[in-house]
Amino acid sequence: MSTSARPVRRSRPEGFPENGPAPELIESGFALENADAAFLHHGLNLADLAHVLDLARRGIIPADARRALLAALLDVVEIAPEDFPYDPAYGEPYNSRERYLVSRLGDVAGWLHAGRPRREAARVALRLHLRAQLADLVRLTVGTVSDIVDRAEEHAATLLPDQTYLQQAQPSTFGHYLLSFAYPAVRDARRLLDELDGIDTSPGGAGCVNGTRLLDDRDPVAAALGFREVIPHTRDAMWQVDGLIHILATTSSLLSNFSKVAEDLEIFSSSEFDFVDLDDAYSRSSILMPQKRNPYSLAIIRGASGVVIGRLTGFLAVTKSPSARSDNLIFAYGEVPRALDLSQRITRLTGGVIRTLRVNPERMREELDRGYTQATDLAEHLVGLVGVDYRTAYVVVGNAVRQASRSGIPGNAITGAMLDEAAMAQTGRGWGLADVDLADVLDPRSIVASRQAEGGAAPAALTAMIAGLREVLVELGAAADQRTAGFAAAEAALLESARASAVEPAG
Repeated sequence: MSTSARPVRRSRPEGFPENGPAPELIESGFALENADAAFLHHGLNLADLAHVLDLARRGIIPADARRALLAALLDVVEIAPEDFPYDPAYGEPYNSRERYLVSRLGDVAGWLHAGRPRREAARVALRLHLRAQLADLVRLTVGTVSDIVDRAEEHAATLLPDQTYLQQAQPSTFGHYLLSFAYPAVRDARRLLDELDGIDTSPGGAGCVNGTRLLDDRDPVAAALGFREVIPHTRDAMWQVDGLIHILATTSSLLSNFSKVAEDLEIFSSSEFDFVDLDDAYSRSSILMPQKRNPYSLAIIRGASGVVIGRLTGFLAVTKSPSARSDNLIFAYGEVPRALDLSQRITRLTGGVIRTLRVNPERMREELDRGYTQATDLAEHLVGLVGVDYRTAYVVVGNAVRQASRSGIPGNAITGAMLDEAAMAQTGRGWGLADVDLADVLDPRSIVASRQAEGGAAPAALTAMIAGLREVLVELGAAADQRTAGFAAAEAALLESARASAVEPAG
């Protein structure tokens, strides 16, 4: 085949578009990105200042341009995001910022692009915003867990028929029940601190995928912005999403835990249970039915948990695309900050509900007294007393409970004679229990007092857990405060350097 007969490959257009965006693109894409501008605004300001100072340090940007650009950026720092002229007609938020700076400085604004794409600036800004949110969420979680621990201590002796599957299980205390939600929240707070370590790393100097010839050292920008370190691989620095997935997963876990206690409290506050009452400030009246006090705050907690789970699954669906795709992160600019913001609100709300909750110990004891939560302890007692295997004791006690229930006899009134009758039916012989005093074995308070092993509901075990949790909470709160203080100090130092450099004459 001759060369002239070969098909000629169509020439595809190269270079940036010459025409403006279509109205549909503005409405469906750029409008969405600009709706997230408030999350990035302050971080973009700091990222731009750090970049210009780094260019100046390297002698890349002329002194006049440096002073003019820093002065303009410092002015933008003082503009609230809602007052800045972000306009989707110009593209994403960075484009609006560029247009604003060009309108003030002309081509001098172009120095801001030296060695840095707009996506890098947005990546830096997102991390600056998220690290502050994460530290704040840890602090709020510490506060809510403290509320839980305080109420647990208050109700360490308040007897409760603890439940599984909404069926009475064993005698416990309301304090012990509450602490079961403290530990998962503490674990999530630790995870949030771990994720904060990952987010508090700098993508600065990464370029698009492989850095830039203008910057041979990425550490100065990281230091100026108060990042712990740089992300070591430039392509990974620009396009990684696993840390964002982890944040959404942990916030989902945190709110799922709060949703569980909210669902329980909604049941416990019903007229059928009447174990607790929500404070008026966390309830809402029915417009139609005068007698109703709806546990509105609990519905908010439960619903928010579902919303954050949706954000996690939605973001996972987006990020399963090939690598180095903008869609992986375009949606992250809004989805992750909004998930954290909602989690902060719900964590505060959960603390308020717990802190003001009214508890009805009489109703809890009433249910204990008419139920059969003693059955497990009774079967275990018979294992030692009679010397039978637990399975046999389980069946005998179960049959005795069934008969007592049919006869309207509560669990604390089961007698040795009733157990003998059940044993005779099951094993063919009586166990000689007719004159045995079972009062202590059947007493819920004695049962709770017997749970002295670590993690149990006995007073000493509960006291130890409370003390341990309070130590951990102090540690977690101090870690969050220290990180926040470090971020604030780095920002203050950056702004001070920018102000000084904005008026500094040429070398």
